[in-house]
Amino acid sequence: MLKKTIEDLKRSAVKKIIDARIKEFRRIGRKPSPVWFTELCFCILTANSTAERCIDVHTKVGKGFLNLPQSRLQRELKSYGCRFHTKRAGYIAGARKYGGKLKSVITSFDNPLDARDWLVKNIKGIGYKEASHFLRNIGYDGLAIIDFHIIDVLEKNRLIRRPKTLTRAKYLEIEKVLKRLADRMKLTLAELDLYLWYLETGKILK
Repeated sequence: MLKKTIEDLKRSAVKKIIDARIKEFRRIGRKPSPVWFTELCFCILTANSTAERCIDVHTKVGKGFLNLPQSRLQRELKSYGCRFHTKRAGYIAGARKYGGKLKSVITSFDNPLDARDWLVKNIKGIGYKEASHFLRNIGYDGLAIIDFHIIDVLEKNRLIRRPKTLTRAKYLEIEKVLKRLADRMKLTLAELDLYLWYLETGKILK
């Protein structure tokens, strides 16, 4: 049922939108480290927040993620309706030590799984979902962004049982399920994620 639904979407106007979004991610991947850092900041904002709100905040703050004093960044995040603005301003300020070299650090890894582990270990506010999201948004297409929207789709289609908590082991286990599905449908995990998000939310964002 899920496979047929996605195959139908691949023959619809949705495919053109998803293809354009994937090209946009690849363009971001060709940009310098400061652009990568602002994309990382977007992913720090996303936990327990709506994508639309984070996109709005991300656009309004812009280059301020790179250089605003932490106290002013915190005030701006608050004024734009960002949840947990104090914590997130602290996470972003703490991550700035990697701002100018983030691209060289990430691209030094031969395996994107190792790059993801590095992000989780070294950037406060980044878990496996956020690290995968960041890497997808800079053009890496072989990682799954697993949140409870995606888990809902997989559970409804009896592909997994809903986990009580999303540990690293459980994340990797579900990622393998998604990889098998993507392979059967001749999609990358990045493309599959956008199709699944569309099925669950009716939206194609970032």
